[in-house]
Amino acid sequence: MIGVHTSEQLKTRQAYPLNLKVAMSKLRIREWYRHHHGRVYVAFSGGKDSTVLLDLVRSEYPDVPAVFADTGLEYPEIRQFVKTIPNVTWVKPKMNFREVVERYGYPVVSKEQSQFIRQYRTAKSGKTKEIRLRGNKWGRGKISKKWRYLIDAPFKISEQCCDKIKKEPIKTYEKETGEAPLLAIMASESHLRKQSYLKYGCNAFDLVRPLSNPMAFWLEPDIWGYIKKYNVPYCKLYDMGWDRTGCTFCMFGVHMEKSDLFHKNRFQRMKLSHPKLWNYCINKLGLKQVLDTIHVDYN
Repeated sequence: MIGVHTSEQLKTRQAYPLNLKVAMSKLRIREWYRHHHGRVYVAFSGGKDSTVLLDLVRSEYPDVPAVFADTGLEYPEIRQFVKTIPNVTWVKPKMNFREVVERYGYPVVSKEQSQFIRQYRTAKSGKTKEIRLRGNKWGRGKISKKWRYLIDAPFKISEQCCDKIKKEPIKTYEKETGEAPLLAIMASESHLRKQSYLKYGCNAFDLVRPLSNPMAFWLEPDIWGYIKKYNVPYCKLYDMGWDRTGCTFCMFGVHMEKSDLFHKNRFQRMKLSHPKLWNYCINKLGLKQVLDTIHVDYN
């Protein structure tokens, strides 16, 4: 499939003023809603991005439901905030995080690198192992040299926790209701998300699982700009120094967070703000061994 956008077009749209981005996103929302005859929902995590998306969608269609994946290890402030939002369905996974990491492995470094490490370890094909070590003919698809030592880590590594804990219960909801999702994913968040936008645009109608990302061309400052301009309530966790509100046990990207005299990474902050949750994650779920292995300080 030929991509529907170029990098230059994306950069142009990312530079648009907020009011134009809002208008464009609402147009994408209306297209998605009409295409699916109103049978749509918002994937709602309680974080700032999906909070803005839900406000955008309900400014057009107030009765659109939201769906929250209750992993069991969300920050308590997130759960409290989600409870204040009307018309939210809570879905639960069949497996808890402990069961997921025991069977599949821990989420470390990034979704892509965790996937490559898992595939190398479990591959029956020598070709697959070779690609994961050296890359394909374009040099892609390989485990980074920096993280190659994790092949021999004394614990399982996998990207599948999100699939098992969040995506599977949400897909079950979709199957039962026939509703199509609206997601708060932005192209600026990762290389993979950028490539997805360039290939499909905001509304991917023709995928096996159709997806809408009406805010794909937004940037981080746009989120806060919208919240302030329209006085949108948001989770108070952000006012406590947190810039992300994902699963408490997730270790994707933690190695890139500053940890020094003036800065604290997510687990150091957790020890101060949520000591019981920190103790559970570090000592009961086994994150201590994983963080020690990737040289991330959590104290």
